[in-house]
Amino acid sequence: MVLSKGFEIEIYTGTSQGEIVGLSDKIVAALDGFMREPDSRNVEYVTNPCRDYEYLLCALLRPRRQLRNYLKRLGDYTLIPGSTLSLGDSDRFMRSDPSNPYHDYIEQTYGTKVVTASVHINIGISDPELLMRACRIIRMEAPLFLALSAASPFLDKKATGYHSTRWGLFPQTPSYVPLFASHADHIEWVENQLAAGTMQNVRHLWTSVRPNGDRRPYELNRLELRICDLVTDPIALLAITAFLEARLLQVIDNPSIDPLTQSIFSPEELIAVTAANETAAATASLDAQLRHWQDGRTILARDWIAELYQNVWAIAKQQGFSCFLSPLHKILREGNEAQQWLQLYTVGFDSQRVITQAIAATHEREIELENKLCSSSVA
Repeated sequence: MVLSKGFEIEIYTGTSQGEIVGLSDKIVAALDGFMREPDSRNVEYVTNPCRDYEYLLCALLRPRRQLRNYLKRLGDYTLIPGSTLSLGDSDRFMRSDPSNPYHDYIEQTYGTKVVTASVHINIGISDPELLMRACRIIRMEAPLFLALSAASPFLDKKATGYHSTRWGLFPQTPSYVPLFASHADHIEWVENQLAAGTMQNVRHLWTSVRPNGDRRPYELNRLELRICDLVTDPIALLAITAFLEARLLQVIDNPSIDPLTQSIFSPEELIAVTAANETAAATASLDAQLRHWQDGRTILARDWIAELYQNVWAIAKQQGFSCFLSPLHKILREGNEAQQWLQLYTVGFDSQRVITQAIAATHEREIELENKLCSSSVA
């Protein structure tokens, strides 16, 4: 059994020198398939759910090429890697839709802490009770996915001390979200939050992972992992996704894997443990010291990932997608994007030079991948 997968990609637009420029109103008016975010400096596209990794690769690349071609017609504009306003202007909110009252609320409540770029990974699970258990597990292990994807060490031209400044500053909302023991538990909690105003609408649940579907919270059909920074390398993103899918297949196959029954911690303690782990992963990513949700032992993020990788490799191989999982080794060996950028920064590259190099490298990689793998299917 291979699960359906899809992505929501938020990405910044700007100049080849790394200045982020708000163009989403123009993009959304000119191109199908792109949606505006509350701030005009980033834009979102969504891939259709599918089971096939080869198709997913081209589904990631095709809209980016279309967007790049359009931006080129507007001037010296391109796509900018990273998940924060790396080179500046974090003190200003640039509204994409001034008449939208929900955007009013977001700007007034959170400011530019939410003006970030990221990737949300959606995996199809239609059984609501199984989905709730999957969300419990992945919430405990979400810091590992942040560690693999961290790509925001800069804000306003300065190194912040975080590998993921985005997640370090992001206003997780509501401030306390329990581990839902059942679908009914989730429904009741969401209804109570809406009544209390701690959630403005059903979308206003900003945690590392959440159940999603066409009529939330009642009709749910997928797990949405929201913690990852923007992963610009499609091969790396597919490896992270394959890691998530293989873990979920293991969870589906083994009903005993559940933080509510397999942990030395109470549910409330588990929330505190994973919150501390998220902060540690946002700060040091793969080199973060984490506490394991099962037995409380201290373990490096990279070691926990390697341990899980060994457990799920056979599942990925059996299901025919182990070749997409194996590039995870490269991330563990060479570091995530934030770590690579900080290595350059440490030897004297300023943040602008790091970002402009990343812009050029990202563009070149996408062209190479498209030409090699997607040329026949890309319009």
